[in-house]
Amino acid sequence: MKKIQMVDLQSQYQKIKTEVDASIMNVIESAAFINGPEVKQFQEDLEKYLDVKHVIPCGNGTDALQIALMALGLEPGDEVVTADFTFAATVEVIDLLKLKSVLVDVNLDTFTVDTEKLKAAITPKTKAIIPVHLFGQCANMDEVMAIAKEHNLYVVEDTAQAIGAEYKGKKAGTIGDIGCTSFFPSKNLGCYGDGGAIFTNNDELAHRLRGIVNHGMYKRYYHDEVGVNSRLDSMQAAVLRHKLPHLDGYNAARLAAATYYSEAFAEIDELVTPVISSDSTHVFHQYTLRVLNGKRDALQAFLTEKEIPAMIYYPVPLRKQKAYDSGDYVDADFPNTDTLVAEVMSLPMHTELDEEQLVYITSAVKEFFGK
Repeated sequence: MKKIQMVDLQSQYQKIKTEVDASIMNVIESAAFINGPEVKQFQEDLEKYLDVKHVIPCGNGTDALQIALMALGLEPGDEVVTADFTFAATVEVIDLLKLKSVLVDVNLDTFTVDTEKLKAAITPKTKAIIPVHLFGQCANMDEVMAIAKEHNLYVVEDTAQAIGAEYKGKKAGTIGDIGCTSFFPSKNLGCYGDGGAIFTNNDELAHRLRGIVNHGMYKRYYHDEVGVNSRLDSMQAAVLRHKLPHLDGYNAARLAAATYYSEAFAEIDELVTPVISSDSTHVFHQYTLRVLNGKRDALQAFLTEKEIPAMIYYPVPLRKQKAYDSGDYVDADFPNTDTLVAEVMSLPMHTELDEEQLVYITSAVKEFFGK
């Protein structure tokens, strides 16, 4: 049996090695390393795949979020509401821009933002909402968009973990004003370095975004606004261009592995398997269980002994992180987030999991629970 990994990028690469290698060599031979033809072609391919008017490639997913907020013209002190249970990049960019992050609890079943708590968090200073499509499925975008419309707020979708997922037939990242994603190697659509992209159907926002990613320039050496230097390089675009046609297949393989896991664990009362929303498909960037009765850490240690990796995303909520603890949440009630940080654990999830590996992993989990 092959060594079990959280993500097996080597095996995935071997299946597309010939075409990827040829494209990378073409970039090297052409010396079109920045904004070359591969970037333009990937941009157009992704626009078609997402059915969105504008894709703006950039350097990474964190840059995508920052640039999106910069394009909205927000002022220092403006409030941006997002989930407490997510990766730090979502609030990192808010604080970097001197905006104020307002954190709210998530749903216990889908791990996405609790829209009732979201409603309660809106103040006259609120200017934007960042729903996070965590672990591979979409937040309740009907409710998010209704709240945004009622209060005249921008919506920036964090789609770093859900590229290819659909909410009522629309691709994740194309429902709000702006969508952002990451092409970090372990993502469902990952390159071989850093990369990201921003999506929008708004022509005016697209124009601003294109300037901001390129030092605020729309004409060379004429800087119309403060921008950044954030570009998807041509070699990463070449990789992504060849992986994009495989994305739906990759996501289907992840779903198949997730289904195998969930069926295997159906009779274990101390495990809560991932819930798939009726409104959203799930592309399973992670397969994340809840382990009840305080057994999570013991199960992780047991699996480690059997050389099965298992990760805990995210052990500390954002409101308690040293960098983002504003003191605003000392007495706040975040029951679902606090439950999740004590119970969640993610099993290996990638496109190359085979039946032998899945049998070994699920058998080990069953053994731990005496099944």
